Amino acid sequence: MEEVRRASDIVEVIKEYVPLKRAGKDYKALCPFHGEKTPSFQVSPSKQIFKCFGCGKGGNVFSFVMTTERL
Repeated sequence: MEEVRRASDIVEVIKEYVPLKRAGKDYKALCPFHGEKTPSFQVSPSKQIFKCFGCGKGGNVFSFVMTTERL
């Protein structure tokens, strides 16, 4: 499982669900988990994690897909 996680780039996976915009070394977007007008959803390619500073959801590529797909 760890090997699969390392092989899955979080930016490539999340951009299939959410339009990401570069913000320095990270990416920002409108959170797919709650309604908002100002982007508070952040993706860190260096750490391979995401975090929404609006609703508090965060995690790795697996938790993003599981939450988005309701698995």
